[in-house]
Amino acid sequence: MQLAQKIIIADDHPLFRAALKQAVSQAVSGVEIIEADTLESVQNAVEEHGDADLVLLDIHMPGAQGFSGLVFLRGQHPGVPVIVVSGSEETHVMKRAIDYGASGFIPKSSPLETISEAIVAVLQGDEWLPEELEESMDDLVTDEDQKFAEAIASLTPQQFRVLTMLTEGLLNKQIAYDLNVSEATIKAHVTAILRKLGVHSRTQAVIAAQRLGVEPPKTEG
Repeated sequence: MQLAQKIIIADDHPLFRAALKQAVSQAVSGVEIIEADTLESVQNAVEEHGDADLVLLDIHMPGAQGFSGLVFLRGQHPGVPVIVVSGSEETHVMKRAIDYGASGFIPKSSPLETISEAIVAVLQGDEWLPEELEESMDDLVTDEDQKFAEAIASLTPQQFRVLTMLTEGLLNKQIAYDLNVSEATIKAHVTAILRKLGVHSRTQAVIAAQRLGVEPPKTEG
């Protein structure tokens, strides 16, 4: 007897999560769906459901610094494919997502049928891209970007959370309070993060993290 497939939907907009749930249900019968609305909740979901078959990931979720969430998930859980679902539809954004390990990229403007088609393709082990992107896949990620992405992927979950909070401008004592640990523990995490990223200060770490940034999609009005 085949086990039901398990898919994690990670998006902070309830209406779009509902649309993705509909697309997933159309694509996969009897599927189990887990929802997440922040990057931390995605991490927790993947850690709890290590047998997940797929993650649908919005790169503009709270807690994410551009592609950092994608890079981290691919580093910590390489066996779980990730499709980036984004309102950013520029070709260079799609290309970078694939270069950083995504198995597919679905623009949020795609019809439900297209989203379902992409989900089926990736579950079957294929890569899925919009047709216009398949025609042009020049590598836009530099060696330095790739090296930094590998460093991000090597962080522990807690170190990644600390780095994310550093990029938000929080002080050690604020991070310690939010994570319910001692300030000394945060200092140790920061030291380890600087070492892994090959930088010498918090400011350099934040600047480095911003290399994985991506402009949020423009909204009407």
